[in-house]
Amino acid sequence: MKPRSSLKPLFALLIFALALALLNSVNKQQMLDSDAAQEQLALAVGGESVAGADVLIAEVFRSGRSNVQLGGEGRVAKILPDDNQGSRHQKFLMELESGHTLLISHNIDLAPRIDNLREGERIEFYGEYEWNKKGGVIHWTHHDPKGKHPGGWLKYQDRVYK
Repeated sequence: MKPRSSLKPLFALLIFALALALLNSVNKQQMLDSDAAQEQLALAVGGESVAGADVLIAEVFRSGRSNVQLGGEGRVAKILPDDNQGSRHQKFLMELESGHTLLISHNIDLAPRIDNLREGERIEFYGEYEWNKKGGVIHWTHHDPKGKHPGGWLKYQDRVYK
């Protein structure tokens, strides 16, 4: 049998491995919970209740997260000039019920342009959120021609643009 002193490093390594395994399982559960919340939100968008969308958007903004699929609805606050550098994007600012504002950057090389978009009108969205200090940007409001990214959309006056 080995002396007790040589078992201490082995015991410490075993405890470290167990702690690491526990932390990993907690992180996986948090990711699953987050994915489930996003799925529920995606199902709610276009339905009757998007109140939770404002809360989720506020949370990802507060935490500085990016690359998060989000949906919701709001009011067109300001129509901005199109961005014609590289892929063309129709741009506008949206204000949510909470007062939070988002920049919507809609790729019009991959999805139809919303020609009759008007300030003050309601619009629904689903796309990828990217954090910035002004409130964030929603992009990927279109299909992915390669099929590798979740498709997004905009819904305005009962028409879906994707």
